[in-house]
Amino acid sequence: MEHITLLLGIVIVTALVFDFTNGFHDTANAMATTISTGALKPKTAVAMSAVLNLVGAFLSVEVAKTISGGLINEEGIRTEVIFAALVGAILWNLLTWLLGLPSSSSHALFGGLIGAAVMSAGWSSVNGSTVVTKVLLPAIAAPLVAGLAAMLATRLTYRISKKAGEQATSKGYRAGQITSAGLVSLAHGTNDAQKTMGIITLALVTGGVIAPGSNPPLWVIVSAGIAIALGTYLGGWRIIRTMGKGLTDLAPPQGFAAQTSAATVILASSHLGFSLSTTQSCSGAVMGSGLGRKGGVVRWSTATRMFVAWGLTLPAAGLVGAGAEFLTKQGTWGIILTGALLIAGSAVIWTLSRRQPVTVDNVNDVGGEPAGVVTTAIAAVTPPPAGTVAAADELKTTIPGPDATEPARPATV
Repeated sequence: MEHITLLLGIVIVTALVFDFTNGFHDTANAMATTISTGALKPKTAVAMSAVLNLVGAFLSVEVAKTISGGLINEEGIRTEVIFAALVGAILWNLLTWLLGLPSSSSHALFGGLIGAAVMSAGWSSVNGSTVVTKVLLPAIAAPLVAGLAAMLATRLTYRISKKAGEQATSKGYRAGQITSAGLVSLAHGTNDAQKTMGIITLALVTGGVIAPGSNPPLWVIVSAGIAIALGTYLGGWRIIRTMGKGLTDLAPPQGFAAQTSAATVILASSHLGFSLSTTQSCSGAVMGSGLGRKGGVVRWSTATRMFVAWGLTLPAAGLVGAGAEFLTKQGTWGIILTGALLIAGSAVIWTLSRRQPVTVDNVNDVGGEPAGVVTTAIAAVTPPPAGTVAAADELKTTIPGPDATEPARPATV
């Protein structure tokens, strides 16, 4: 680390700040369903997730290698490009957190990196085939695969436990939820923590500190793991509310099915080096589990806003990254101005978030969003549970008395 310049040090610190925002932005991926169903208390859930995120950061470096040596061409890329990319990613992360939208921190990072690289060295600096095969295709496939798997798993769990009593299965499913949530947290560490490792490694390559193609140094792995764990422990309560209560109402069997499906998809992608969005995988699994239960519904108004955020993430972060790179190209004053704009923008977003704070105390409160046409229609045709008997008061009928204004009729003899 003795060859690290001031600029490179600023880039490393900024990368760890992004990793921190990634942690509290994506806490919902692992723990939203566990918190919403009451399987774990909120603080306990985020503490467990933070520890497992840290452990997961040490399990693999495949995703980090994809980012540091595959997404863009390292030759001709300046250290300032990495700084500009991180500015775009951090601001988009904070904006979507303010809105409570579970967008992809991964795609924010990729968008910022691509936008800054194109502004610096043109389109030839981006490896299009890597972007398509390891970013875009997984972005489309991951939520679909996770959602389908969660829907089938939910139907299977309800079928298996059909004859068992609710109390007999409740404890088992809650224990399963805790286990599967831990697996998602571990998977999150193996995938998302590595993205920051890859960015820092890329910065070290551009700064001439390490050779191209090198694995992340140990201190990079440790610092990235700690940063994402700290962010996770703080808990992104706004997004936890959306994932746990805003998309659908989950019972413990659904939470177990959703988390198990999402963890399987994330771990498989990490093993293959696919840098997919853990947010999209977990969101798809939550929606799939909502559709998998008979009578279950998805709040499509919330889902639609989430889909729009997904589609805007890459281009929006890319535009901010490109603008930040345009400033950094102007010299020292441009770099200082870019850093000042990052701090000012973050401060404004934080101030706005304090107007309607979401904390550990009100995370499970639903804001009363209308169900929407599809949800209302499905709920209207859903039969009531078997054995439900109307209350006695509902069966009573009142016979109206005679109209007081009508003249009395004489009695008939």
